[in-house]
Amino acid sequence: MTRVKRGNIARNRRNEILDLAKGFRGSSSKLYRTAQQRTIKALTNSYKDRKNKKREFVKIWVSRINAAVRLSGLNYSSFQNQLKFHKIRLNRKICSQIALQDQESFTKLLDLII
Repeated sequence: MTRVKRGNIARNRRNEILDLAKGFRGSSSKLYRTAQQRTIKALTNSYKDRKNKKREFVKIWVSRINAAVRLSGLNYSSFQNQLKFHKIRLNRKICSQIALQDQESFTKLLDLII
């Protein structure tokens, strides 16, 4: 039976982990075992935080819309209800951008709703 040499396969696998761990502090970028643990943790945190980022932006948009709408005596939920009632299809991101950057058109939108 011939001898199977697979040294480069294991080395490549380890180097891939160590390449992912570049920039980590101390032994986390030098030693394979700690680098593997840190990269697994970093990748799971990045996945989790990509999901949390979406939630945080929705919270920011809602609070911006709520602050802009309260100046005219409404609150966020009634504003969204009136948008739906008048069949105006604007998502939260666009509404918050209009409220933040172009107050004149936002007041026109509020006048159209009220």
